[in-house]
Amino acid sequence: MNYASLRAFHAVASHGSFTRAAQSLGVTQPTLSAQVKALEETYGIALLDRRGRGIAATSLGEQLLDITRRLFLLEEEADELLSRARDLTAGHLRVAAGGPYYAVPLLAAFGARYPGVHISLSIGNSEEVLDALLHYRADVAVISDLEPDPRLEAIPYAEHRLVVFVPRKHPWARARGIRLRDLEGQPMVLREIGSMTRRLFEQATAKAKIKPRVVMEIESREAVSEAVAAGLGIGVVSEAEFGHDQRLAAVPVIDATMLTREYVVCLKERRRLRIVSAFLDQAYRRLRPPIPGAARN
Repeated sequence: MNYASLRAFHAVASHGSFTRAAQSLGVTQPTLSAQVKALEETYGIALLDRRGRGIAATSLGEQLLDITRRLFLLEEEADELLSRARDLTAGHLRVAAGGPYYAVPLLAAFGARYPGVHISLSIGNSEEVLDALLHYRADVAVISDLEPDPRLEAIPYAEHRLVVFVPRKHPWARARGIRLRDLEGQPMVLREIGSMTRRLFEQATAKAKIKPRVVMEIESREAVSEAVAAGLGIGVVSEAEFGHDQRLAAVPVIDATMLTREYVVCLKERRRLRIVSAFLDQAYRRLRPPIPGAARN
């Protein structure tokens, strides 16, 4: 079915006049007449009764007009929906992140600028976050220590040191710092394999030939904190994500710089999507400076 002919019929039947219909569509009257005639001849039917200067829809034309009214109303609704998505007065942004600390301020800034956009946030370890992005379950991601990948566009967003943390009653709680070798044989409560925090910590201890004793691994940063507070072992966390739990004390490692780097990431093929580019713009505006003098791995 020729779409232009269908629209031409709808305009003529709605206005009851070829002249007014041509003006509404911005075409010439002969062009409009030819389009309606082509539609009738294609199906061997009559859709309009031409009575002198007056135009009226036939019985079949009335039935078709009822359909085209609904059709073009839906077209208007589709145009409105897409226009709102383009202008970010509507839409859905799916974000995956390794934790809330870095993601939530970005989401708050984005939400304040585009209040009509619905935002959903999923939390997982670095492997899970990357998998969600690569398999289109997330539009953007906030992820730690990303490996180079030609499929991805990444903005280096922030970096912080890893620290160990202990219960307030632990002998290290008031120490200004410890050395990596002090962790030899110490009971450790760590995140699960796949966590970037754990990976960085184990890289540092392996390089120093230190063997901490992992007594428990947990798939939640909050649960690790609870286990450490209960005296089950020593934890490791980014100093920015340590929080303000009065039961715990953060202790720097003074002879090793273990840096966790956060990236805001999207698939390159989706970079031009309006909702994705708007989120990346928020990340650019909120970039945090690197740690002065920190060694780069």
